[in-house]
Amino acid sequence: MSRRRARVCLQDGLFLNLQWLVKNNFVQLNGTPSEARTINWTKQNAGVVASASIRVISVDEGESLLQVLIDDISQEIELLAQPRNFGGQQWYFVCPVTGRLASVVWKPPGASQFASRHAWPSKVAYLSQFRTSIDRAHAGKAKIRARLSSNCAPENCIPPPRPKGMRLRTYNRLTSRFTGYQAKLDRGLTDLSSKWLSRYARDFE
Repeated sequence: MSRRRARVCLQDGLFLNLQWLVKNNFVQLNGTPSEARTINWTKQNAGVVASASIRVISVDEGESLLQVLIDDISQEIELLAQPRNFGGQQWYFVCPVTGRLASVVWKPPGASQFASRHAWPSKVAYLSQFRTSIDRAHAGKAKIRARLSSNCAPENCIPPPRPKGMRLRTYNRLTSRFTGYQAKLDRGLTDLSSKWLSRYARDFE
């Protein structure tokens, strides 16, 4: 059972991932302003839940400005390039609230703008923080299984086999985590069985 929520879940709102936007040509940081593009946010079984128009409206060396138009709200978010250790540069959002650099900015339910998660201290949390350790173990196993072999039935392969082309080191790291999640689930089942047996024994004393 999930824990009772005292904070807003970030994943219930909207977000912008700068690296994803660049990779998918929604944002171009090539020194010239870009044309507006429409981005949609979808949820499973609900379809499109929100849309926005985004474009780079100014570009200087190492600095840019991203405009986001969503409903009747217009927001401009500064983009800043930082040098990488081995050459080149990495672009980040500059949080309009904290000034922190962030690869992802969020707009939680009820918020009027996108900002880094640090803009709402103690008020927001990731979905994983609302889950119990058992919930996280199930989710972790499912995520690894999907990455390794989406066509593999759970009862037939624990852990799933190594996909073609995956490095052995990567596979070993993933299977080690998979085994750890399984061990946590096994311990949880053992603890639950012990509790039920103890309760059963008390009822018949």
